[in-house]
Amino acid sequence: MPDKPRIAAGLDLGSSSTRCLILLLEDGRLRYAGHGEVPSAGWSKGKLADQQAVTACVRDAVRAAEARARVSVDALVVGIGGASVDGCNSRGIYEFGRPRPVTLDDMAYAVERSEQVRLEEDRMILHLFPQDFTLDGRSGKRYPRGSICSRLEANVHIVICSEQEHHAVLNAVHQASYAVEESMFEPVATAYAAVNRDDRNRGVAVVDIGKHSTDLVVYDGEAVLLARSLAISADHFTRDVAVGLTVQYNDAERLKIEYGCAMLGLTSDNSYIEVPSNEGRLPREATRKQLNEILEARAEELFIHVGSELVTIGMDQKLLEGVLLAGGGAMLNGMCDMAERVLNCPARNAIPDGIQDFPDELCSPAWSTASGLARYSARLKTNRETKRRAPGLMGMLFR
Repeated sequence: MPDKPRIAAGLDLGSSSTRCLILLLEDGRLRYAGHGEVPSAGWSKGKLADQQAVTACVRDAVRAAEARARVSVDALVVGIGGASVDGCNSRGIYEFGRPRPVTLDDMAYAVERSEQVRLEEDRMILHLFPQDFTLDGRSGKRYPRGSICSRLEANVHIVICSEQEHHAVLNAVHQASYAVEESMFEPVATAYAAVNRDDRNRGVAVVDIGKHSTDLVVYDGEAVLLARSLAISADHFTRDVAVGLTVQYNDAERLKIEYGCAMLGLTSDNSYIEVPSNEGRLPREATRKQLNEILEARAEELFIHVGSELVTIGMDQKLLEGVLLAGGGAMLNGMCDMAERVLNCPARNAIPDGIQDFPDELCSPAWSTASGLARYSARLKTNRETKRRAPGLMGMLFR
């Protein structure tokens, strides 16, 4: 007899758009049910500035998804990102006292011990991502269950965020009358939707280019080596165009979307585009090359920053699966080409995978985060015994 469908929902609270995706979990398979998207309000430079406005956006986006899916949502998995997120390495030590086989509980306890780090004020741990284990001084053990040792050390990457910002986001969702199942770093959710196990084993990075921040996560095997937020974002591209072509911000955004390219030579650079002028002045013209030169310079700078982060963890020239670009900023023409040129590795857009009846209109980098959040919600439904910190351990085991 088929299992009763269960509802899984993810909520992507972006500075530009608020997106909700609802999936149905049927007999172990995921099927699209509905989605909702509304323009975001209540954010200022990536930080929550007006909780009531954010709550209204949450309510509108979820209700739109509920109307399409013809179901009611009680709880969601919520994405967390922005400049307040950072990562660091830590180590948890578990002394057995005598040699004995390592159990899964031992591994989990050693990982939990890594939480005992001194954090700055207004900082909290969002995720624990085990990298590998050291057994009696023998390092590099990815899955030591059954191995014999007397001292187990867990090498862990910790994702940290602002406690105040985190609580403000959760409160905004609660005020909309929805419970929060889990909060998740957004590029990790993207990886959950668009990166398979073989990709991770060969090395891959996810670059989530949002309106006010670019979030980065790097995988090597099943281990998260780096989770970080970069200062350059899609907003910088638009502001550069506004200054470079002397136009208003909204006009710069339109020119960027309609005619822009992150790399010269991929479009007809010598063609002319109409540049809006202030009221009372005649429209002007500029070559497409002028626009693309502005965008190319900023795109190159962004991926140089990504490359610098890869160098710090020794993953430059080692990403055999390259980089996946997510977020609305990834939709700028030529971004994958620029990433390949600067990082010298393959690049592609992060497209959600593994969901039945998924609409073509959502097969976009802009929806990869919401898809991953909904997929993780489905996983929680099938693993109710999983503890609050499980995403870190499951991140390494990621089966």
